[in-house]
Amino acid sequence: MAKKQKRASDFGPKSTEWLNSIGIYSVDDVERIGVTEVYRRLKATYPHKVTLNMLYGLHATVHGIPWQAVTPEMKAKLRAEIEDLD
Repeated sequence: MAKKQKRASDFGPKSTEWLNSIGIYSVDDVERIGVTEVYRRLKATYPHKVTLNMLYGLHATVHGIPWQAVTPEMKAKLRAEIEDLD
């Protein structure tokens, strides 16, 4: 049986709109490109709209958990990863 592709709509309407605008159409796309790289692209496109909550939401959706369940330790790791991209 084929793996069900998770859609970008799993993110919510505004996030889906932003993701689609940068060529991301599924959770699988986020997994392939990487959470921090997708966040970086979104932040570059929407610098005054995209917040760290988007980073945490991307991570959570890829891992199938609510964004509120992302631990403080994981949040710190994700923030460090995006700082390394700058």
